[in-house]
Amino acid sequence: MRSASLTHQADFQERWACLRNPHVRALVWLLDAPDVLDADAPRWHGKIARLPVNAADNCRDWLLQLDADPTAFEAYLDVKRFTRLGRYAERLLAWYFKHQGQLVAHGLPVRSGKEETIGEFDFLLKFNQALVHWELATKFYLLAVDDPALASVQQADYFVGPNLADTLGRKMRKILDRQLALGEHPAAQALLPEPLSAAQALVKGWLFHRRGSQLDLAQLGISEHHCQGWWCTLNELEAHVGSVGAVMPRITWLAPARLPLNEGIELPLLTNQLRQHFEQDSMPLMVAALRRDGDVWLETERGFVVPDAWPQQAVEKISG
Repeated sequence: MRSASLTHQADFQERWACLRNPHVRALVWLLDAPDVLDADAPRWHGKIARLPVNAADNCRDWLLQLDADPTAFEAYLDVKRFTRLGRYAERLLAWYFKHQGQLVAHGLPVRSGKEETIGEFDFLLKFNQALVHWELATKFYLLAVDDPALASVQQADYFVGPNLADTLGRKMRKILDRQLALGEHPAAQALLPEPLSAAQALVKGWLFHRRGSQLDLAQLGISEHHCQGWWCTLNELEAHVGSVGAVMPRITWLAPARLPLNEGIELPLLTNQLRQHFEQDSMPLMVAALRRDGDVWLETERGFVVPDAWPQQAVEKISG
């Protein structure tokens, strides 16, 4: 039973404390985590997908077996070939859909002739004898503009990717207007074993806010239960992390961190590590705040630490 008083990290660690394998933990997070978007919000026109309620709990025995012997799972994932977190997440879910007997195709390219690629189906799935197209988006956005007076449909663009190359609004427009229309293309229809009954997007991820944010997200179609973190500049780090933390490599951004003791970094050393990074690179870094639990560190909170110039650059990106 979930507790509404717990953070997502505490809830996850409490219910899945038995898991040790990082890839099984990542898969469970994808199945278990609340969606970023509210599938019932009118603005999405029924195009937001949802996994079954309690999807992870419903196959708990299988997941525990996977954690005990992940050999075949890890061989299937072939993690070393991934440079994009989204591709890794797709592969994790493909393993689940295959186990459920629902996977028709994963990563199916659609080409016009020999050279031109029209697009790609992330997933073709069979639900209750109906063929469905699902696109998976696993995204991490920072709320760069937090002004309740700015109530407009474009507020989703105030959520900016850490590299400033994307916004939540632009991503959703691309998915809804282009990617979910792929099945309508003649080249795509030629590949389908039967007509599609639906095309939807499954959106997982974390949204990062300034502490004390008052923005009403319901009007944006964002789920009130979405996974949340914070973002701060380097000189604000102590108020967010506490005594021990760790920088999280991109491939580990899905599930709450569970780290061996030698990977926890005390705050002064962590601050110095981040300072040295920003002297060479302006990319924000994700940091986990940690608490000790026996012989491991467990994530209590997470957030992006950004260089001093990032907030203004984000605002300029949005307004530009």
